Amino acid sequence: MNGFFKSVAENALFAAEFLLIIVAIFLVALALEKLADKKNHEGRMKGRTFSTRKMAVTGMFSAIAMILHLLDFPLPFAPEFYKLDFSELPVLVGAFAFGPVVGVTIEAVKILLKLFIKGTSTAFVGDLANFVIGCSFILPASTIYYFKKSRKSAIAGCVIGTLILTLFGTAFNAIYLLPAFSRLYKISLDSILAMGNAVNPLMAEGSIVSFVACCVAPMNLIKGGSVSLVTMLIYKPLSPIIKAGK
Repeated sequence: MNGFFKSVAENALFAAEFLLIIVAIFLVALALEKLADKKNHEGRMKGRTFSTRKMAVTGMFSAIAMILHLLDFPLPFAPEFYKLDFSELPVLVGAFAFGPVVGVTIEAVKILLKLFIKGTSTAFVGDLANFVIGCSFILPASTIYYFKKSRKSAIAGCVIGTLILTLFGTAFNAIYLLPAFSRLYKISLDSILAMGNAVNPLMAEGSIVSFVACCVAPMNLIKGGSVSLVTMLIYKPLSPIIKAGK
């Protein structure tokens, strides 16, 4: 925990930006959920945004997501600091059950739990990436399903969420995350790109666009596709248990 607070102090500005991004995404999720409730005339039926049941599920799924987040692993086509994890699986299941606000909350609590337990090894850049890029998948997938709860909308949500995850995650890395990582770690962007060249021969030398296309996009596609597939297989049998007493 001391390491966590030390990291916050050393990277105060970036940590503040991180917090503001969490709040902004939460407000977007809340607005989308309220819009869906209004469209479906469910505003009065839904009651409080966070019931006791929702809070219990949020806490349990956040803990599961954090454990899965810690079980990350590198991929052969990307530099070692890029690691794949399947922590969005419980996040998406929770978001399908209770809506996008719960999904974003689970995603945020997952990151906070990981930071308290393990700290950050990327000056919060990797943690911000995991949260924002995870939300770029969870928000569209769960919102589409929340507007119309059917198997077709769940499939459509997962497909669209995976595409947005891949496109947004790739662009976000190129435009914001890699330059931020370079600045905070005082390592040149060329050195980072060289790490990509060393493990991925398909990447054009010195090109950040080629770097994210060859190293980042496939990872996001694998993650979104895998989480979507497993969610579609397990959500229906789990749903009655998760929402019991809702």
